[in-house]
Amino acid sequence: LFLATTIVAPALLLAIGLVPSSLANQHVVAMRRLASGTTVLALSMAIFAAILLATTGTLHQTLLPGGTELFFNPAVYFDSLTATMLLLVSFIGWVIVRFTMRYLDSEPTQGQFVRWICFTLGSVMTLVVSGNLLMFVAAWVMTSFGLHQLLTHYPDRTSAVLAARKKFLISRIGDVFLLIAIGLTYATFGTFDYHQLFTTITDLGLSASQQQLIPWIGTLIVLGAMTKSAQFPFHSWLPDTMETPTPVSALMHAGIINAGGFLVIRLSPLVAMSQLALGFLAIIGAITALLGAIVMTTQTSVKRSLAYSTMAQMGFMMLQCGLGAFSAALLHIVAHSLYKAHAFLRCGSVIDNAMGVRMKPVASRFVLPEIVTLMLSATAAALITVGSAWAFGFLDHEKPGGLVLGLIMIIALTHLISHAIETGNVRLASSGLGSAVCIGLSYFAAYKLIDTILLSSVSRATAQMLSLDSLFATLIAIGFVFVFLMNVQIEHLRQAHLFQSLYIHASNGFYLDIAAHKATARIWQLFTPNKRKIA
Repeated sequence: LFLATTIVAPALLLAIGLVPSSLANQHVVAMRRLASGTTVLALSMAIFAAILLATTGTLHQTLLPGGTELFFNPAVYFDSLTATMLLLVSFIGWVIVRFTMRYLDSEPTQGQFVRWICFTLGSVMTLVVSGNLLMFVAAWVMTSFGLHQLLTHYPDRTSAVLAARKKFLISRIGDVFLLIAIGLTYATFGTFDYHQLFTTITDLGLSASQQQLIPWIGTLIVLGAMTKSAQFPFHSWLPDTMETPTPVSALMHAGIINAGGFLVIRLSPLVAMSQLALGFLAIIGAITALLGAIVMTTQTSVKRSLAYSTMAQMGFMMLQCGLGAFSAALLHIVAHSLYKAHAFLRCGSVIDNAMGVRMKPVASRFVLPEIVTLMLSATAAALITVGSAWAFGFLDHEKPGGLVLGLIMIIALTHLISHAIETGNVRLASSGLGSAVCIGLSYFAAYKLIDTILLSSVSRATAQMLSLDSLFATLIAIGFVFVFLMNVQIEHLRQAHLFQSLYIHASNGFYLDIAAHKATARIWQLFTPNKRKIA
């Protein structure tokens, strides 16, 4: 029964994806009902599977007879990490499918679109419940294939097709990284199976020969995750895929892009053994987060701004993984997915909402010097962060990357409180301070919940911080502080020629996508010389 609750819904969604497009377009009503019913079933089974997990413990079961003598035997590995991600994906998938019914209503190709939405959802769910590396990579490739069909739903949109091709090529680079990684993993451990792999790492320990390949395996896993989660320098495909229908944007930014983070967290017992992989991931995550945050503020398109926001959020999530804070990274995935799905599905209402808003003037009641405002805000933010961490017991023991993540929390709360104080209105300043307190308490409460949920999972691995890691953490902290100070002084810098030039460069993403754009056009033309060139 437990096994059935984990595989039936993904199998049905994948089966819907096998319906021919012509047949799907002819029977749109049936496709809509089938998709809606299956996503409701998927959500219901995910809830039931989570209940069974709480009562019976972790499930690890192969799907074919033959046991370990088979070179590849598909398996299900269902622990607390799997339950959390499956609930998240099934819930967001149900919402997106419901939205699709209205968004593409009366379009002649709606049936085809529903078909590929279901196939992609089924692939993501298969990826989540996979019990071995080969099955994971197969689902990883199927997810990319389904997403490519959705990104090219309107083949007459030239820029959309080029973006989809760029995404396709970057994904294949990620596939190569992962295939090499699992090949080295099999050569080192003699298995693709999660259960045997984790048992060897956590219980039996590693031999000297096995330890030699760990840095390479961890780094290749990180590189594969970077391509899927749009990390620098593989990020340029993400902002360019905004011409796709909005449900695809919501699915991509709230679900599929989390696959890279899920891969790192799932294999954290292996990745955490490589200081090279963790240090590299922390640096790349910090660069991606800062780059995305800077470029996001210069975008005039709502969807492109949200795309760079996703890039920044994924960078921060990867930074958390690189610092060994895997529980915090999982919390970030859950919170960001729910927020970003809502943001994309509601982005079309921004103009209507803005037209109905009438700002009321606020009488200024007090004026504080800028330096005083900043100092008061930073002090309040530090007290809120430390107090919230103490309230939930996080000061009693050291958490991986705790100081860096705590500093970033202080910066974020300082930004919120200072803006509230700058209004000069007592009521708004009090509301800002109250909101900061609620955010601090809510974050650490949610962190405590996720950390408790992952207690039974081996994917809650922690990493030992070395002196070099402390140097990385210090540089990362300095980078975030620098960007914050730049933001604080933005009004004074607007008139500076250097700042104006920087703004123009940032609005164009610092031109980092040009090389990928040209390479995509040339490579695609090389392999499809008879096709119409898109450049």
